Amino acid sequence: MSSILEDLNESQKKAVKAFKGPFLVSAGAGSGKTTALTRRIAYLIRKRAVSPHNILAVTFTNKAAAEMRVRVDNLIDSRYPSPIIGTFHSVCVRILREDIQALGYEQNFTIMDAQDQLVLIKKIAKELELSKQQFAPRAILESISRAKNNLLSAEDFLSQVGSFYEEQVGRVYDIYQRTLRENHSLDFDDLIRLTIALFIEYPEVLKKYQNRFQYVLVDEYQDTNHAQYTFINQLVNKHNNIFVVGDDWQSIYKWRGADVSNILNFEKDFANATVIKLEQNYRSTQNILDCAYNVIKHNHNRSDKKIWTSAGAGEKLVSFEACDEREEAMYIVGTMQKMIESNSYTGKDFVVLYRTNAQSRIVEEYFLKNGISYRIVGGIKFYERKEIKDIMSYLKLVANSSDIIALERAIISPRRGIGGKTFMQWIEGSRVTKLNMIDFGVSNKLTQFVTAKNKQKVIYDFCKFITNSRSFLRNHNLTELIMYLYEKSGLKKSLLDGTAEGEIRHENVQELLSVATKYDDIDDSLSKFIEEVALASDTDKIDRNTDMVHLMTLHSAKGLEFPVVFIIGLEEGLIPHNRAMADNAEMEEERRLIYVGITRAKEKVFLLHARRRLIFGSLEANSPSRFFDDMPDNLIDKQESDEPRPTMDQFFERKPETVLCVDKNGDNFVSGDKVKHKSFGEGVVVGQDDIVISVVFKNVGLKKLAKSIAPLKKIS
Repeated sequence: MSSILEDLNESQKKAVKAFKGPFLVSAGAGSGKTTALTRRIAYLIRKRAVSPHNILAVTFTNKAAAEMRVRVDNLIDSRYPSPIIGTFHSVCVRILREDIQALGYEQNFTIMDAQDQLVLIKKIAKELELSKQQFAPRAILESISRAKNNLLSAEDFLSQVGSFYEEQVGRVYDIYQRTLRENHSLDFDDLIRLTIALFIEYPEVLKKYQNRFQYVLVDEYQDTNHAQYTFINQLVNKHNNIFVVGDDWQSIYKWRGADVSNILNFEKDFANATVIKLEQNYRSTQNILDCAYNVIKHNHNRSDKKIWTSAGAGEKLVSFEACDEREEAMYIVGTMQKMIESNSYTGKDFVVLYRTNAQSRIVEEYFLKNGISYRIVGGIKFYERKEIKDIMSYLKLVANSSDIIALERAIISPRRGIGGKTFMQWIEGSRVTKLNMIDFGVSNKLTQFVTAKNKQKVIYDFCKFITNSRSFLRNHNLTELIMYLYEKSGLKKSLLDGTAEGEIRHENVQELLSVATKYDDIDDSLSKFIEEVALASDTDKIDRNTDMVHLMTLHSAKGLEFPVVFIIGLEEGLIPHNRAMADNAEMEEERRLIYVGITRAKEKVFLLHARRRLIFGSLEANSPSRFFDDMPDNLIDKQESDEPRPTMDQFFERKPETVLCVDKNGDNFVSGDKVKHKSFGEGVVVGQDDIVISVVFKNVGLKKLAKSIAPLKKIS
């Protein structure tokens, strides 16, 4: 028992010993929340004699879940089985695999990844003759995702449309969902939504899981959306033993549905809740914590706590004003090189954080020029590479012969001469005969629908290959199946075409084999492997053992820590983002975002901004972020370049394509300026071209005004 409680402070011990009832652990950044959560699981098992079978712990990433499992296994005796610890999605997959047939789906359903979802949305939008300009496929998909996270079915969505746009999105949603059902496929949002639907429609199923999961623990509770919140509340409604850990100060995923009120209202949801605050930080210096606190304290919608450390004040944070994004990148390179040469740091100690992925380009350019090894988190993901998607389409077909999206990809990888007309005949025959596409392809009914004999043979041979592959798996492991599919499908031959690119793609398939080997000795290896690939996230593959600088967005950095943090682009319009200028809730989220960025650092923080920046194809001159005003001067070491700088007038004289708006009083307007309009009130300039100036007004939102007549007045 000493191993569970040793080295814990009093608040952590209180959290670990928490037994029955609802508990909220309000855990500040770097305060050891994962330690408290995992040791509490071990304490329940070893001290309270709770069966691991009755414990469920959920978190948000595969990486976090894997780390929690390792910690718990190290704390409990080997004679105990491991409790279920997983992501929301993986836990729901486990439930659906067991009981989804009640909803009319097959248990061998496949999970559609984000790329395949987008392919299907594009196809449906094309069939409905929707304009890509008016109805961007990605925007439609986001609307459908929001609806699902709010537990709205296609019918629910269509019943409350308020515009022509929403009506068309509803039509796409309806066809999209029917297609998924026909394919026995689910998307990410369905995993939670359908689990909730299962619990509502079949109370006996809910009761089964309530009786099983009598102790539920939730990590990062501040990031839960409405669907996740509902799922957890369904599970704990009987025993009321819920233990949530989170920090509302770090709630930064509103854009994907996270609702910070879930954690702020915990005590209202559970009237007899016990709140435990973890305020001692084990990561950062006090100067870093104080600087971050002075930013976040300006948020009104937050809990109250004061984060402290015994590690000492540490160094001041450094702010640097660059002339432009190139000087900003040069400063990063020069600073890193000095720190590495002093033998104090190595590449893996550094991270560069930014608001948008577009900002990484110039940093990469200077890293390459100076021989600095780096890794981008959030670039092209391994599982999104064409050759990986191709081989995965075959695996999905072996697992689920109804997956038309996988079939469409596999039949042309490599190409077999099946065109759109033949494929539609194939689909129609499958629907009429009520056979899945593969079974129909090897049946004697194929010739009734596909007329060309040479096409009949191609389809038959392909479908026979898939059925043979299914038989092959019965006597072979997953790695051998992938090798079989890779060679027999013709994929290997098509990749190894003698080119360097082909060799690289072949090596990626070999890497996939390496990933698959860990599934060779487990039951139901194929479906479990497909689930891992579908649910993989950007940060799962972060490798801190390689000596590389990491580059990532501020959103991707949550949950991570580095000795040295560089945050670039701290300017109005970037941090905070333009869309937050007239929305208090959005502005509070932006403040939480910079708080997260600063508190990733253990020892040093560099806060960078530029007087001008070429981004998104245009040249912008934004003022420093307002968040600098929140940071006490005694905590910041302000640095400037020794390079001579052009004045703003000289700068714009050299860039005649960037024309400033000038009001009747002779004031020049630049992005970030506060202005007043006699009809719209106060606002902020967010962009302009030769003719139009864009302003976000507090009361009416974004307005685009003609420069020649806009009655704008600059205000201080």
